[in-house]
Parts: sequence; C-alpha cells; structure tokens
Amino acid sequence: MYAVFEDGSRQYKVSEGDVVRLDWRDAEVGTRLELDRVLLYQSGTETQIGQPALSGMRLLAEVVDHPTVKTYIQKFRRRKTYRRFRGHRQPFTAVQIRAILLPGQTAPAEKEKAPAEASAKE
Repeated sequence: MYAVFEDGSRQYKVSEGDVVRLDWRDAEVGTRLELDRVLLYQSGTETQIGQPALSGMRLLAEVVDHPTVKTYIQKFRRRKTYRRFRGHRQPFTAVQIRAILLPGQTAPAEKEKAPAEASAKE
C-alpha cells in the first residue's frame, strides 16, 4: 500500500512508516501533521487516481527531526587569483508517515508512553 501526495511544488511516494524530508515547517518534534493533498492511492489491485486530488483522503504524519545539511559552493579560476567560497544551509522538516486514511476513516489513537520510558527521560 502506498500513496502519492503533494507538498509545496513536490510530489512524494510514501508508505506507512516511511520518513520523508519536507520543506521547513515551524512545528515541534512529536507534533502530528495532516497532509490532505493526496494524488494517488494504491493498495493491492485497488488504484485510485485523483483529478487532481482525491477528496477525503489524508495522510497522518509525525515530525521526527529538523535536519540541516550545509552545502559548500566553491568557484575557482586557475592563474586568475579568483576564489569564491560560499555555504548554504537549507532547513527541512523530517516527518514519519503514521497512517494513510481513506475517506470516512478516523485516525488511530495515539499510543500512551510506557511507564519505563517516562521515568527514563526524567
């Protein structure tokens, strides 16, 4: 089972449990997001294609991290005393797909943390 959804100007093919890097969202780690622009849904032999989007379909995702990678751009011309060195850091939001919900389905209940995990973090 997988779905194709659109976020911003990009399309992503995901299944439940996948981690995807989206454009930056100002959301805390652990926040649940709802992505409702689903373009395609495939499960076994059942395929639904939206025109342009499927109405009522949505994806539930949870913010996992805010990774950033610094990219370096270096320009150099030999024998011309020309050197340029620039860096760029693009902010992202990594989300994990928790559920693919069909029209009319409700979100699964959020799991309670085990007492051992809660006491370990304190």
